[in-house]
Amino acid sequence: MQNKTNHADLAEVFNNDEARVDWHDETLWWIRSKRDVAVNKISNWEDLRETASQIKHNVLSNLSSYLQQFESNALTNGITVHWAVDAKEHNQIVLDILKKHSIDQMVKSKSMLTEECHLNDFLEENGINVIDSDLGERIVQLAKEMPSHIVLPCIHKKKEEIGELFHQHLGTPAGNADPQFLTETARQHLRDTFLTRRAALTGVNFAIAETGEFVVCTNEGNADMGAHLANVHIASMGIEKIIPERKHLGVFLRLLTRSATGQPITTYSSHFKRPNKGKEMHIIIVDNGRSIQLGREDFRNSLKCIRCGACMNTCPVYRRSGGHSYHNAISGPIGSILAPNLDMEKYADLPFASTLCGSCTNVCPVKIDIHQQLYKWRQVIVKNGYVPAAKTVSMKIMDWTLSSPTAYHTAGKAGRFVLKYAPVIVNNKLNPWYKHRDMPEPPKESFGEWYKKNRNN
Repeated sequence: MQNKTNHADLAEVFNNDEARVDWHDETLWWIRSKRDVAVNKISNWEDLRETASQIKHNVLSNLSSYLQQFESNALTNGITVHWAVDAKEHNQIVLDILKKHSIDQMVKSKSMLTEECHLNDFLEENGINVIDSDLGERIVQLAKEMPSHIVLPCIHKKKEEIGELFHQHLGTPAGNADPQFLTETARQHLRDTFLTRRAALTGVNFAIAETGEFVVCTNEGNADMGAHLANVHIASMGIEKIIPERKHLGVFLRLLTRSATGQPITTYSSHFKRPNKGKEMHIIIVDNGRSIQLGREDFRNSLKCIRCGACMNTCPVYRRSGGHSYHNAISGPIGSILAPNLDMEKYADLPFASTLCGSCTNVCPVKIDIHQQLYKWRQVIVKNGYVPAAKTVSMKIMDWTLSSPTAYHTAGKAGRFVLKYAPVIVNNKLNPWYKHRDMPEPPKESFGEWYKKNRNN
């Protein structure tokens, strides 16, 4: 059964604005180019990638013991540790902590896990006001949208649109789209939020089993402002965020931001080990389907992901279809691997939203075999019957045609005839290929016919 909300339909909506598509494509490729410059300045880049991949392989092979070690050390440090089997339990834990302290307002820094869990909507439904403090996240929150990119949440929006949002919600002058002015406006707007919120939620980039501490990486310092000024700090962490020892952190910090934005390192890499006196620190360790992915031998390596977004910046499909076309919290190539694990039927379209060019695999800092996993997901989805009937029929016809020399040669002749004498049959809006491409000129003869004429020459 085909999704009513699928990548192809949503991408077509995005592609209606050709100027935006071109700008989106060029901007992300510029970031990809910055990444290339940054990594080529490090002589041992490939060694770092291999080391990080092997560290993560070790973690995934011993995940339960590392999680228990982390929990033990975190408890010793005075952190309250919670375990959540899924998004529903995670969201309820956050709500219970806030209710315990009679808190109805919370500031939140970027956390793709909470986007995955739809935490904001859940808390709003239960009377909790949540303000995202990351600038990009705040912009999409005001627009009532999901982030379209895991590092650059509002990359799909132009400064003029952001100016209009700020005019509507923050009272800035109409028509003012100066980035410096808008940034300063957001800074002043969020300052009161940081000073008045008694609870703050952050994500977790890395959790260190050896010490029971966790690290949050930001460029704006908003996670630090929220966490240090609040009485209650809640950190949401996927089970795969573990690294064994603190010395391993240097490997990942060198890889993360160079891959994400071409920077040498994030502006802030903040360590949280224990709560300050009179304050509370909670960490929620979340599964939400990750154990299932861990048990899928062909797809377990996807849990190595450090959420750098490099695969999105390089992907020709993502760059020209936009993040919202993936109808999932994590978009792009890596999201197309992770999403079917959560709901194979709902996200059956995503592994097909790829050219399988392999560029995503080439730039992945932890060497996830992304394009190969996309190909394998296609096989799993087809075997489970989660593809449109039309595609199933067409593939069976192609299988029969390519398996029969007679059918193959006949189809070739028919195709050349149609392109030459009746091109309108294929050059129309009903042909998805024709929507974005001109059909080729028909060849005078097939390769087989040419070969028969020239094989003795």
